[in-house]
Amino acid sequence: MTADDVLAGVGPRLRQLRKEREVTLAALSETTGISVSTLSRLESGLRRPSLELLLPIAQAHQVPLDELVGAPPVGDPRVRSKPIVRHGRTHWPLTRQPGGLQAFKVLEPARKEEADPRTHEGYEWLYILSGRLRLVLGDHDVVLSAGEAAEFDTRVPHWFGSTGEGPVEFLSLFGPQGERMHVRARPAARE
Repeated sequence: MTADDVLAGVGPRLRQLRKEREVTLAALSETTGISVSTLSRLESGLRRPSLELLLPIAQAHQVPLDELVGAPPVGDPRVRSKPIVRHGRTHWPLTRQPGGLQAFKVLEPARKEEADPRTHEGYEWLYILSGRLRLVLGDHDVVLSAGEAAEFDTRVPHWFGSTGEGPVEFLSLFGPQGERMHVRARPAARE
């Protein structure tokens, strides 16, 4: 549906709403401050609707602006995905569309593993929800705790996993090369 199609439907909706409420053009004009001729032209499609005209009409009829414009209903925004288990790690996809930026909730069980850094195209951002995550990135070997975040170019040799002390739950955002999150992790302040 094009913008012109949406705008073409506004006039008939305005007329229908006014008639359902048994309001005359004169009464609506008095309430909104919009002339009778302008209201009539809006309803007949001879005048293009604008925000300046639609807002007072929506207020007069006590309806959301979406109802006047006929905005399509928004579908259920919830992402219902099945968990994926890979190499003992459980991933819940948080995005629906393949490609582009991908988000996952990840549960890493408590286990002690030897770091095996790898590289690949992309960019990754991690946010720790609970537990502690060991991140080996290039020459860095750090432990992230709940509330901490890290971001890195995945072309740098990297590995992450449990510290072995307990399970760790984290969010992972992964994007193709060149797609970067604009949130930067800062080192913890030294006491």
